[in-house]
Amino acid sequence: MNGVSTVLIVVGLFLVGGIISFARQQMPKGVIVLLSAAAAMCLAAGVLRLDVWS
Repeated sequence: MNGVSTVLIVVGLFLVGGIISFARQQMPKGVIVLLSAAAAMCLAAGVLRLDVWS
Protein backbone atom coordinates (compact mmCIF):
# COMPACT_ATOMS: atom_id res chain seq x y z
CA MET A 1 0.00 0.00 0.00
CA ASN A 2 1.63 3.24 -1.09
CA GLY A 3 0.98 6.83 -0.10
CA VAL A 4 -1.09 7.84 -3.11
CA SER A 5 -3.57 5.00 -2.71
CA THR A 6 -3.90 5.81 0.99
CA VAL A 7 -4.60 9.47 0.25
CA LEU A 8 -7.20 8.60 -2.41
CA ILE A 9 -9.02 6.21 -0.09
CA VAL A 10 -9.00 8.73 2.79
CA VAL A 11 -10.31 11.51 0.53
CA GLY A 12 -13.00 9.17 -0.78
CA LEU A 13 -14.12 8.30 2.74
CA PHE A 14 -14.11 12.00 3.65
CA LEU A 15 -16.40 12.69 0.71
CA VAL A 16 -18.70 9.85 1.80
CA GLY A 17 -18.98 11.60 5.17
CA GLY A 18 -19.88 14.78 3.32
CA ILE A 19 -22.58 12.93 1.40
CA ILE A 20 -24.13 11.69 4.63
CA SER A 21 -23.94 15.16 6.18
CA PHE A 22 -25.43 16.89 3.14
CA ALA A 23 -28.22 14.32 2.90
CA ARG A 24 -29.16 14.94 6.54
CA GLN A 25 -29.20 18.69 5.92
CA GLN A 26 -31.40 18.12 2.85
CA MET A 27 -29.05 19.95 0.51
CA PRO A 28 -29.87 19.99 -3.22
CA LYS A 29 -29.69 16.59 -4.89
CA GLY A 30 -27.23 17.85 -7.52
CA VAL A 31 -24.60 18.53 -4.85
CA ILE A 32 -25.09 15.07 -3.36
CA VAL A 33 -24.80 13.42 -6.78
CA LEU A 34 -21.61 15.37 -7.52
CA LEU A 35 -20.09 14.33 -4.21
CA SER A 36 -21.15 10.73 -4.82
CA ALA A 37 -19.41 10.67 -8.18
CA ALA A 38 -16.24 12.19 -6.74
CA ALA A 39 -16.22 9.78 -3.80
CA ALA A 40 -16.73 6.78 -6.09
CA MET A 41 -13.88 7.87 -8.36
CA CYS A 42 -11.51 8.46 -5.43
CA LEU A 43 -12.30 5.14 -3.82
CA ALA A 44 -12.05 3.24 -7.10
CA ALA A 45 -8.72 4.89 -7.97
CA GLY A 46 -7.36 4.19 -4.49
CA VAL A 47 -8.34 0.54 -4.61
CA LEU A 48 -6.99 0.07 -8.13
CA ARG A 49 -3.64 1.63 -7.15
CA LEU A 50 -3.14 -0.87 -4.32
CA ASP A 51 -0.17 -3.15 -4.76
CA VAL A 52 -2.09 -6.32 -3.95
CA TRP A 53 -2.97 -6.97 -7.59
CA SER A 54 0.52 -7.99 -8.71
